[in-house]
Amino acid sequence: MVQVRVYRISSVTEPTSGLPAKQVELVEVKQRSVQGYGAGDEGRMVQNMVNQLQSMGLVPQIREMVFPKVTMVLTESEYDMLGLRLDVNDGYELEIKNGAMSLKKSTEGI
Repeated sequence: MVQVRVYRISSVTEPTSGLPAKQVELVEVKQRSVQGYGAGDEGRMVQNMVNQLQSMGLVPQIREMVFPKVTMVLTESEYDMLGLRLDVNDGYELEIKNGAMSLKKSTEGI
């Protein structure tokens, strides 16, 4: 099972039929581990400097890393058959097992 979130939903034309469709992009979400800057006083000093730069907005705070996982192009009827109303930034649990993909609303905060 993989934690994913809806990264983007775009209106497109389905390439084979020409029907209106939605392109749904899911990305894997991995929590970023705490980055160590070394042990001792030097490491603490570097960590404090980075924290100060981040609080001033000069260095971005990266809380999570995203990795492209699944891109689906669904016609309106296929989207309805999915049975889920997907919204950007909603979190889901993606399970791929025995040739089938299962997508269900995540119970964890993403």
